[in-house]
Order: sequence, then C-alpha cells, then structure tokens
Amino acid sequence: MKKALFGMIAVFAGMGGAMAAGPAADPCVLIASMQGVFKTLRTLAFVGAGFLIASWAWGYITKGDGKVMEDLKSKGISLLVGFTLLFSIGIVLQFLPGISGCAGIGW
Repeated sequence: MKKALFGMIAVFAGMGGAMAAGPAADPCVLIASMQGVFKTLRTLAFVGAGFLIASWAWGYITKGDGKVMEDLKSKGISLLVGFTLLFSIGIVLQFLPGISGCAGIGW
C-alpha cells in the first residue's frame, strides 16, 4: 500500500507541470523541455539492466558449484522480468521523440 501511494504521489507531482499550461498545451513543447530528464532516465534504465545481468553473472562465476539450476529457477524469472522491463523502458525513452510525432525534436 505504501508503494502504491508513493507511486501515486510521484505521478501527481510530475503532472503539475503538464497541467499548468492548460488542456490545450502542446505535448511537443513538454517533451522538448524534458529531454534532459528523458536522457537521464534512459541511461539509468540501460545501466540498471546491465548491472542486473552483471550481478547475476558474477554470482554465477564466483559460486562455482553445481546448484545453478536451483538458483536459476528461484531467481531466473524475476531476473528476466526485471531486465525486460528496464530494457523496454530504455528503448521507449530512446525513441520517444520519433514516436510522439514531434518534428525537429531529437536527442
């Protein structure tokens, strides 16, 4: 419940800038003004996905025992889901200017 409320507060706090200009505001202006934030989030998403895979691989290398299948069964699905989410967030943020239909906005 605390995580859900924290998420809702974060969404409402971020929506203030978008709603301040009114309903007729141009979303391209908002995307252009927030390019620095999108670049930072994109970089953090890709780095997070890389660290997720690297930490699992390092644990696999340093253990050296034959219990890899049990470890893969217990952590494998969550690792795959986490990596996929982080990587897909990075991909969406990479191509956001192109898919938004705003001409002239690029990284």
